Amino acid sequence: MIRSPIVLVLIGIASVQLGAGVAKSLFDDVSPSALVFLRLATSTVILLAWARPSLRGRSRSDLLVLLGFGASLGMMNLAIYQSFARIPLGIAVTIEFIGPLTLAVVGSRRARDLVWVGLAAVGVVLLGAERADLDVVGVLFALVAGGCWAAYILLSGATGRRFEGLDGLALASAVAMLLVMPFLAVGDATDGMLDPRVLLLGAAVGLLSSVVPYSCELVALRSLKPATFGILMSLEPAAAALAGILVIDESLSGLQWLAVACVVAASIGATRQRPVLHEPAPD
Repeated sequence: MIRSPIVLVLIGIASVQLGAGVAKSLFDDVSPSALVFLRLATSTVILLAWARPSLRGRSRSDLLVLLGFGASLGMMNLAIYQSFARIPLGIAVTIEFIGPLTLAVVGSRRARDLVWVGLAAVGVVLLGAERADLDVVGVLFALVAGGCWAAYILLSGATGRRFEGLDGLALASAVAMLLVMPFLAVGDATDGMLDPRVLLLGAAVGLLSSVVPYSCELVALRSLKPATFGILMSLEPAAAALAGILVIDESLSGLQWLAVACVVAASIGATRQRPVLHEPAPD
């Protein structure tokens, strides 16, 4: 049994990005919307069975927070999977990470945090320097996912204060799944969705991208300092780039790797020695 909280967080990060790589490998067979639905359906069933949450005695404000949390979770997944379908994993997660990074910096009153904003901006500019290799729509979807991730972080904290254990997450996953369902009616979104191979791998994506990391981080956060957790989570963009290389043979240029490094360094700097805003990564 793994007891080191740092190792558990690293396992969670690797699992999330491995799941993203597996999902992207299926985009020739099924739409991103269908994969998001399969991922959320898998995690919802497991989380509901595990937590067995109840809505009895909940106030209207509790339900509104829960709905907002679920909406941010669903839209974040939809947007980032649409981005994955158009641009490399590492670049998509790097751009998406601007959302949590911005939230961390905005919550700070330290003037030197402007340095980290500038470093992150350098990373974005470096990505733009090779614009010919990037699909503009994919970049926009990643930015939307980043905004949703920031909302997810804020609403996750509010949900955690109102619901015990995994109750809030389980119910929010159900809300997110229901929110995604109408998108299956758009175009040919469901084509290939019922293929046994797609169903099996879609369930694997749900386990890798949701159940495993949530479980690892839940245990790790019992003994891990928030600042240390934030620094570890800053490795997400680099982990995504590595997953792209290992799972789907998706390479980045030297300039793009430098851009990823700038955003990772900016996030580490912004979260070091201060309370962190990051919550378990949902990507």
